[in-house]
Formats: sequence, C-alpha cells, structure tokens
Amino acid sequence: MSANLKLSPLAGVRAAIIDLDGTMLDTIPDFHVAINGMLAELGLESIQQEQIALMVGKGSENLIRSVLALQLDAAGVEQRFDAAMDAYQRHYLGINGNHSALYPDVIEGLAAMKANGLRLACVTNKPIAFTTPLLKLKGLDGFFDVVYGGDSLPRKKPDPLPLQTVCADFGLDPAQVVAIGDSSNDAQAARAAGCPVLTVPYGYNHGQSVHGIDSDGIVDTLLDAASRISSQN
Repeated sequence: MSANLKLSPLAGVRAAIIDLDGTMLDTIPDFHVAINGMLAELGLESIQQEQIALMVGKGSENLIRSVLALQLDAAGVEQRFDAAMDAYQRHYLGINGNHSALYPDVIEGLAAMKANGLRLACVTNKPIAFTTPLLKLKGLDGFFDVVYGGDSLPRKKPDPLPLQTVCADFGLDPAQVVAIGDSSNDAQAARAAGCPVLTVPYGYNHGQSVHGIDSDGIVDTLLDAASRISSQN
C-alpha cells in the first residue's frame, strides 16, 4: 500500500455501539420532570432544563450529586443523597419516556445499519431499569442484540469496559466495532477500547462543543453515520 494511502478507521466495521441520551433520544425533558419532582419532595428549589443538560451523561449518581450541589454544601449533598436518589428513581420511573423525543433519522439510521449487516448494541450510562422500558416505548428495542446500562457492569463509560464487553459478546476485534455518541465519554471509552468513534453534534456533551472531541468524524444523524460506514465497507 502506498504511504500516501491511509485506511479509513471505519474500514472493516461490522458492528456499532450506540449511546442513548443525546444520541438517539432527547431525554432532557424527562430528566427535568423527574429531578424537579425529587427537589420538591426534598423541599428544594426547582431548576431549569438548561442546567440539567450540563450534568447529564456520567450516570445517575453523578447527576444527582451535581443537582444537589447547586443548593447544598458538600456535607449536605452526602447527607441527603440517599433520599434524593430514591425520590429521583421513583419520579423517573413514573414518567420515563413520556416527555422525551427521538432525534431525526434515528429509526431510519438504525434500520440502514441493520440492512447493511451491522450488529447493534446500545451502551448507555442510564440505569438499565430506565433503559429497557425506554427503548421499548420508543420502538428501538428490536434493533439491538445487546443492551448495557450504566449499572449493568462494574464500570461505566468513559471506562472502556462496556465497549470491550460488547466486542467480546460479538466476537469482534474492537477495530471492527464503531462507537457512536454525543459526548467525550463515548469518545474516551472508544479510544481506550480501541474502537473507532463517530460523534453527533446535537446532543449534550456536558455543555461543550463536539468539535473538541477526539473522534473519527462528526455525523449529522444516525442515517448519515450508516451511510458513512457503508461507504467504507
């Protein structure tokens, strides 16, 4: 091969690992309702969706601690954390999916990937008890061979373990499994696992621009991702 020809990171891809919040679904409205229900139960002030969007993506424990820290000192956060987590989980399960919406071309993109012979996994930091019914409610569950939530394994993204586990499940080398997400969590996990990674520009990414993420490309939608993967294989 000529030294001037560089193989695409997407060449040979046979599976995709896709994030949930901020990648397939805009779930901030669900978080907003559940978190403000929790805060009201604790006698604390409600917060805005824009504040929540900056905190989503690193798991429920981090989310709830970050929310409490807006109004409590460190000792107060720890003192009220268990009650807050319990309230949050109850409120979230009560409204899960009722206020969230699919991003454009998600169904079409997943269908195109399946039609192109890719195996699909959903890996999210959302607890599995929230993830499974949400995928079903939104008509996404039938696309995925494997689904892992943030509490399914000992470590969550940005640790590479969830992605490494999917690669093992599929019997594929990490270079054959592309990760698709909206945040640095997804990219860091992918890089550490040895997977190529694509990012979408419309998600949350902790309030930071996706252009600063070390990825193998930004795709407008999952349908665009499917087209890009197909064009390299």
